[in-house]
Amino acid sequence: MTKPITVGVLALQGGVVEHLNLLRKAATHVLTSQPQPSADNGIDFAFIEVRTAPQLAQCDALIIPGGESTTMAIVARRLGLLDPLRDFVKVQHKPVWGTCAGLVMLAEQASATKQGGQELVGGLDVRVLRNRYGTQMQSFVAGLDLGFLKEAKNGEAAAAPFRAVFIRAPVVEEIIADGRQDGGEGKGKAPVEVLGVYGGEGGTGGGEGKGDIVAVRQGNVFGTSFHPELTDDVRIHVWWLRQVVDAARHGRLVLNGA
Repeated sequence: MTKPITVGVLALQGGVVEHLNLLRKAATHVLTSQPQPSADNGIDFAFIEVRTAPQLAQCDALIIPGGESTTMAIVARRLGLLDPLRDFVKVQHKPVWGTCAGLVMLAEQASATKQGGQELVGGLDVRVLRNRYGTQMQSFVAGLDLGFLKEAKNGEAAAAPFRAVFIRAPVVEEIIADGRQDGGEGKGKAPVEVLGVYGGEGGTGGGEGKGDIVAVRQGNVFGTSFHPELTDDVRIHVWWLRQVVDAARHGRLVLNGA
């Protein structure tokens, strides 16, 4: 029997159950809605909550959910998880997706942090601005044009707007990859790709250089400012799981274009 692909959700705080629910729904789509029905023969999934280093070690991919990034970092440090998370992302290069607070955790730099700053996992060569849109009372939903959600079989057709939920959301305020001087870890890294932009009035995505960057990818790391897990729209979870399957199938723990 083929070993299942194990996908974990970091369960320190935040939208853990919501992600697990959508992952299970997404898995059904991935396993039954392929252009070739036999393409995923032998593929299966296991979804687990991750609170310890041994649980993380079981995972082939990981989601860091929305919540409160400072709290997550403090709890992760107390549980001895920060260094294993960094190894998972930066050394093993396993697929990782961060939503909202998860995006903050996966950034190399963060601004507007609480006094004293906060520890980050890193992996995305970006600086994020926390709480770009104000308090929780100022939360909103906006339709985003996300080109990566186009179906592979008819990629010329535009995907329907994704109704993105923004709650005290961060945004990517700067891509810093080109300015890295480390000469080591950064050498040969994949570029940061802008996958989603919130254009302000009207709530639709613009183009690169217009509006706020709210979805990015760099190699094995994917981040969104918003909360797909708080909707019934399973498309981003399906898209991401397909990248995880591709990485596992080819032994390449790097996300590829849809």
